[in-house]
Amino acid sequence: MINWLRDLRAYAVIIPVCAGVFIAADDQTSIVVVLPELLPDFRIGPGELDHASWTVTGYLIGYTAAMPIMGRVSDRYGHRAVFIGALSMFMLGSALVAVSPDLPKLIGRDRPDLNWMIGARIFQAIGGGAMIPVAIASVGDVLPRARHAMAFGIIGASAEGGGVIGPLWAGLITDVSSWEWVFWINIPLGLAVIAALKFSPAGVRHPARIDFVGGALFVASLALLTAALSRTASLDAVFAVLLASAVAALLATIWWHRMVKDPLLPTRLIKTLKFTASNVAHLAVGISLITAMVTVPLMANTVLGLSPLDGGLMLLRMTVAIPFGAIAGGIWVQRWGTRWPSIAGFALAATGLAAMSRWDLDIADPEMTLHLAVAGFGFGLLIAPIHASAMLRARAGERGTASALITVSRMIGMTIGLAAIAAWGTARFDNLAGDAPLTTEGLEEIVSDGLTVFRGFFLSAAVIALLGVIPAWLMSRGHADPVSAASE
Repeated sequence: MINWLRDLRAYAVIIPVCAGVFIAADDQTSIVVVLPELLPDFRIGPGELDHASWTVTGYLIGYTAAMPIMGRVSDRYGHRAVFIGALSMFMLGSALVAVSPDLPKLIGRDRPDLNWMIGARIFQAIGGGAMIPVAIASVGDVLPRARHAMAFGIIGASAEGGGVIGPLWAGLITDVSSWEWVFWINIPLGLAVIAALKFSPAGVRHPARIDFVGGALFVASLALLTAALSRTASLDAVFAVLLASAVAALLATIWWHRMVKDPLLPTRLIKTLKFTASNVAHLAVGISLITAMVTVPLMANTVLGLSPLDGGLMLLRMTVAIPFGAIAGGIWVQRWGTRWPSIAGFALAATGLAAMSRWDLDIADPEMTLHLAVAGFGFGLLIAPIHASAMLRARAGERGTASALITVSRMIGMTIGLAAIAAWGTARFDNLAGDAPLTTEGLEEIVSDGLTVFRGFFLSAAVIALLGVIPAWLMSRGHADPVSAASE
């Protein structure tokens, strides 16, 4: 009983950062529910939904691009101070999103402009994206190494939980009030987190130079790559320009990191096989997870003929299992090391996704819930071992940057997955259903072809998850696992 209370008291110190991460993750997904409510305020019609999608894509760009530079800044100025700064930026961005329909009036324009909201979402996301790597890095400030894996699992569960609750939270608020309050509510919640952080250690400051040029180049390459991948379905001149610019920025980043003495990205870490393997593993997680998260509700709302609410509840059966897997993964890593929970996580995710690739129009419970829960639990199980394996290679002054890179890997994977769905899925459906006649038999053929496409999505995600076993093995190969050793 005494040991249990001591453990509870130890992990309680990370509750404030978990709360901040939860709030930021909530706003990643809440916009999906809010979007239909806010479009009339911006006079956006059905033909302009591609422009409205940038409220999601813009958040993804800002969220991803902020991580590396802010991770390095936190190593220099202290994790708590930077976390509070990032949370304050997120709160200000939330306020700007809420008032964005009225912002054009500041320059004498009466018509609302969605570009103002997109800009506010990017600003908000920079603060939100910075919180996750800083939270992960701050674990070393407050907990001994033997407790790191469990803390990584708790922080990961907070991020996943925020994404799960986001649509439900936003739906509840918009039912009783207006969409603006989905963002206004972040301010009192954020202030409560800042007040609680005053009781946490400030963290050690490491007097390293911050490579702002390298940071700007790396952020530009990430932002341009994300923007290019978001247009993969079009493959137009804009896509070509964005992709070429991303490649140029990436080459410039590599050249710059070879030239300077203290670059943004620690080359020692990047050259480490186990750290690289951890990033590749997280890339595989991002691709397979986003594929499932998009395909499940899309399949429910189309070929299965279910309502949007039913589709959301169907996806919830998978996403609600992720936090439970994250906690279980933290316990497993803390006691026995990183290798087997990471391999088990990929194996479970692949098993669940492979079972989903065999769904037909008659899929029902308990099989449906079992398949979704197995996949979700597997994805959750991967959070602690991947972060623990990567962070074990980081020195004290590199923790913020290391946690940022490992998080960026997953976000890039999610962007690649979205691009693949948009490009490959659309083209394949057109090839299958393009010649179907507009008759009852033709509609049945279209439904069958849609089911074939969705099965292909699930099968592709299962293959990616199964391939993730390779980097999972490499990231803990050839040594006695220091995570388990530290806990003995």
